[in-house]
Amino acid sequence: MSIELRAAPTPTAPGLLLRPWRDDDVDELLAAYRDPVLRSWTLHPVRTTADARAFLRRSRQGWAAGRRFSFAILEPGPDGERLVAHVLLKEVTPGRSYAEVGYWTAAPARGRGVAPRAVTAVTDWAFARFGAAGLTRLELLHQVDNPASCRVAEKSGYAFQDVLPARPPFPRDGHRHVRWRA
Repeated sequence: MSIELRAAPTPTAPGLLLRPWRDDDVDELLAAYRDPVLRSWTLHPVRTTADARAFLRRSRQGWAAGRRFSFAILEPGPDGERLVAHVLLKEVTPGRSYAEVGYWTAAPARGRGVAPRAVTAVTDWAFARFGAAGLTRLELLHQVDNPASCRVAEKSGYAFQDVLPARPPFPRDGHRHVRWRA
């Protein structure tokens, strides 16, 4: 895929590059998932090279189907760009008024404003790209015991909407945050 999004630098953080995942991202994806905190919040942790390749294959298939758009978030560093996060726009269906945004942040990038900037960039892109097809609302969901995700949602302009009851595979109630197209 040739699409690339950018999140501008801030006074304290470099700009971000958002692009579709590539086959050569396997090693960085595996490194990010070595973090037990990340694994604890994801339904399908990436533990092996085969898992990473399956993740990348699903990402390509989602883009090809035009319903699921998975972005690798990269930040410049002294040794080149490095993976710092992932943002996903999913459940995009023509004529449907809403879709969902999900994300994770690699351990070294947490607490530096990476996730809100990346989520905002994908949100803006989603409304620009799919607004004419009827997309008016994006939802960001997380478990109630994940206050960091509440902060990301708020910083990204997603207002708290309601509490969702637990349902498999999620063991706890969740929060739904919503952002409307301007």
